[in-house]
Amino acid sequence: MSSTRKQPLTVFGKHFTVFLLVALWTLPTLGLLISSVRDKDQLTESGWWTSMSSTDLTDAYRTPEAQAQESVDGQFVITDSIFEQSQGQRVKSWSLSPRDLGAYGPGETVTLDNGSEMTLQEDGTLRWTNSEAFEHSRGERVFYTAAVPPRFTLDNYAEVLEAEGIGRAFINTMTVTLPATFIPILIAAFAAYALAWMKFPGRLWILALIVGLLVVPLQISLIPVLRMYTNLGNTFGIEPKSYPGIWLAHTAFGLSLAVYLLRNYMSGLPKEVMESARMDGASHFDVFRTIVLPLSVPALASFAIFQFLWVWNDLLVALVFLGKGEGKTVMTAQLVELLGSRGDNWEILTAGAFITIIVPLIVFISMQRFFVRGMLAGSVKGG
Repeated sequence: MSSTRKQPLTVFGKHFTVFLLVALWTLPTLGLLISSVRDKDQLTESGWWTSMSSTDLTDAYRTPEAQAQESVDGQFVITDSIFEQSQGQRVKSWSLSPRDLGAYGPGETVTLDNGSEMTLQEDGTLRWTNSEAFEHSRGERVFYTAAVPPRFTLDNYAEVLEAEGIGRAFINTMTVTLPATFIPILIAAFAAYALAWMKFPGRLWILALIVGLLVVPLQISLIPVLRMYTNLGNTFGIEPKSYPGIWLAHTAFGLSLAVYLLRNYMSGLPKEVMESARMDGASHFDVFRTIVLPLSVPALASFAIFQFLWVWNDLLVALVFLGKGEGKTVMTAQLVELLGSRGDNWEILTAGAFITIIVPLIVFISMQRFFVRGMLAGSVKGG
């Protein structure tokens, strides 16, 4: 009886844990998406969770010069709207001094020192009247607090894609990521098959070396690889800080993990199938192409996700082996430039950041069915 009672609680605990983990992963992404389509002024005033409610914005407005006055029934009148565009804003309070923003309510008439009267309506209409002609060269400053309804726009995306260079950086990142994902998979697949199914001297020593390379930090190997690449570039006339260089760098850094995972997966494939194909006269290449590769799709997809995410989000290797400049700056480096040293453009940074994560999200969601199968098989099976 007690075990029967505990079972629903155990199931509820598992479901609640999964829901909590999904929420912790999803909410920041949702917040980033909402922030990226909000008006920049509203984004600076309140968090994304208040995006569906009105926002109080404080601003200043200067009335027109004396040339804008009209004569109406013996009175000289200046009329204008404090809002550049009518988007449902409502004046909540206003003042002629920044020290007391709530001095007057909408519709109240205020008498100025020169005897003129000013009225600011809730819809932002301003009326300034005087019995004598206005002669001022500069208008009065009006400080106000307005309730602004939620505004959603794609202007942030248009700005970061065109004016801030994110569009070009997106293309540069794609140019780096796709070959840097495909090349190590191609090399590792051949090497993994050889280590799993071909008999040759020193095979176990090579496998031990590959396993040992897994624990070498990238930061330690960065400078030696860079020096080696520079020497080879000088010898063969390869242009420094070019795309082939960063492709080879990412291939070198990701190859050990790729070979290890794929070798473990391939060694667990049915041995009888391989022997039958060999007895029918198939070569190692035929077995690899027609049998091993189709059966290894989960493992290949698992590493492809890892490598793609790693290269896409990389900043250090890109700065060292590719640098900056037109046609070179990747998205991570461009986001750093967009943020600046003092964080001046953080309002539009949300749009750039969401553009950065949308491609990895699509890749992971579309290939997640292979991810768990490939990683589990590659980590527990061995031969």
